Amino acid sequence: MKHPVDLATALRPRPPSPLQEIEDERFARRGVRLLLKRDDLIHTTLPWDTAALGPVELYPPGNKWRKLAPNLRAAAAAGERALLTFGGAYSNHLRATAAAGRLLGFATIGVVRGDELADAPRNPSLARCAADGMRLHFIDRARYRRRADPEVLAELHERFGAFRLIPEGGSNALAAQGCTELGRELRGTADTVAVACGTGGTLAGLAAGLGPGQRALGFPVLKGGRPHFLQETVEELQRAAFGGPRGDWRLEERFHCGGYARRTPELDAFATAFEDRHGLPVERIYVAKLLYGLTTLAEEGAFAPGSTVAAVITGTP
Repeated sequence: MKHPVDLATALRPRPPSPLQEIEDERFARRGVRLLLKRDDLIHTTLPWDTAALGPVELYPPGNKWRKLAPNLRAAAAAGERALLTFGGAYSNHLRATAAAGRLLGFATIGVVRGDELADAPRNPSLARCAADGMRLHFIDRARYRRRADPEVLAELHERFGAFRLIPEGGSNALAAQGCTELGRELRGTADTVAVACGTGGTLAGLAAGLGPGQRALGFPVLKGGRPHFLQETVEELQRAAFGGPRGDWRLEERFHCGGYARRTPELDAFATAFEDRHGLPVERIYVAKLLYGLTTLAEEGAFAPGSTVAAVITGTP
């Protein structure tokens, strides 16, 4: 199985992603500028082989490329031929891994949370993964929570053979190192840089890449199972990636709206109104919660007059 040497050429990313200023009166009346870091545009489409697959929907993986690329390079350098990773039924990470694997010649295995889904019709996300050649393996939720246990991993190796393990969401030390470039692209542009957080890898690298006087603000989209879980996760990622803490960062945990993929009428109304105001489609699982949280903080006076806030837009609907 052949792996292209130049992953950037194969995956066709377009860094740096653009900055877009948004005129929003809720920020303006507080004297605050709002910028959108359009990481959803870093990689507008993966180049599908339509001759092999037929007409397909083009999938924009957004900034998943930043976390995946270092892991793919490491796998290619080690001569590994298979990738195994984890995700929920609508995981963007699973879709990005499946697409990258097809393009680069890796076999891919997706371990999906929820064994009840095994015999159910595939949703569009999982159908896309399967169309890209990913083998889907469904496990019950209790076992999924133990996915890092040696016993569970040994069973997966027995079933699928050798593979490179990529964690849920792609967040590991390599991913955090890859996301430092996002912070470097934003040096000198904003006082506060905010990003929605699932597994913490983007925040860990973003904070490390920012310059002096800048701070990173993470908005968890999951309701933590125990207090400070994501705080500890980001700290551990920074220790693994950089040898210790890096950058000025904190979490704002009020805006998960009940947990991953959970929504409230208030969140939906906000996202729809933001789309109408600015003509920007708002992804609901991550981006809507980020923008909702930032807007609430601005209205509460959390940002100093004359300051600039940048929101990292990680994906499209």
